[in-house]
Amino acid sequence: MRWVWVVAALLVLVPHAGASAPNTTSAPTTAIFYYPWFGNLAHDGSYEHWQQNGHSPTTDLASAYYPSRGAYSSSDPGVLDGQLREIQRAGIGEVVVSWWGRGSPSDARLEDVIAAARAHSVVVAAHVEPYAGRTIASIADDIAYLRTLGIADFFVYHATDFPADAWKPLTSGLAGVRVFAQTPLAGYAKTAGFQGIYTYDALTYRGRMFGRMCNEAHAQGLLCAPSVGPGFDAQRATGLTQTLDRANGRTYDSMWHAALRAGSDLVTITSYNEWNEGTQIEPACVHDGYASYVGAWGATGKAASRAYLNRTRYWISRLDRQDVGGAPVHKRG
Repeated sequence: MRWVWVVAALLVLVPHAGASAPNTTSAPTTAIFYYPWFGNLAHDGSYEHWQQNGHSPTTDLASAYYPSRGAYSSSDPGVLDGQLREIQRAGIGEVVVSWWGRGSPSDARLEDVIAAARAHSVVVAAHVEPYAGRTIASIADDIAYLRTLGIADFFVYHATDFPADAWKPLTSGLAGVRVFAQTPLAGYAKTAGFQGIYTYDALTYRGRMFGRMCNEAHAQGLLCAPSVGPGFDAQRATGLTQTLDRANGRTYDSMWHAALRAGSDLVTITSYNEWNEGTQIEPACVHDGYASYVGAWGATGKAASRAYLNRTRYWISRLDRQDVGGAPVHKRG
């Protein structure tokens, strides 16, 4: 009975589109993963995420890089406005907000992120994280709730935590939304009833596998949204020693080129501000003891801090022209 109620609620909230996947003609072609989980003393009474692994803000942060905004708070309206302005000016159409369930700090900040995004004409999607006690039934409730906030795109991290068949009671009743599974396995996503797949993890899923991933997704009638990233370095935050060198921007370029040649329907970017894992493209400054963006595409001085945002704008302009290597970007509608 609970499933019947949840599916009925979703159908009331969302007009039926008459198809398993909504028309994507006007949907964004780029989306970026965004984290509203940072806190500081001034706005939140304590540091959140900057202090991981025994670090002591503000000069000692749990990040390989030092943000130009310093140890900021995701509760600061000025920070949110500046971040969403940067995202919009880079040409990114959608921000995928990390969301850890009802009552979490990310949930408490979500409406403010939505307001800031709306002010800059950026669409908001939800990144449904593996919060404690997450089940498919709870995700159904999550989607119903998040739809009331105007969210229609959902990216489910670690979707493969559940068997493909277990998703069907939820996905078979959805309409007017797009739900993406974090997996390169198109067969799994098709069986489960998702509309598309994405990878998120640029450390594990490199550009060389994007072509096969998108071919398999399109053969199954799914949307392909591979994730590009500038690099990875979580040593200060987690102690993990495995890294992905940014190579002065060459890593980012390589992944973008692969995503466009693969015929991606949506290019997802990991990430705007996951500072703890060193995947961010948010501006970083030169600071003793920290890496910086100096040297990326030859940038120096103040220009280096925005190098990755500027390069993102360049790649999105190529995506919009659909001219990479003479191979048109795959469109579905």
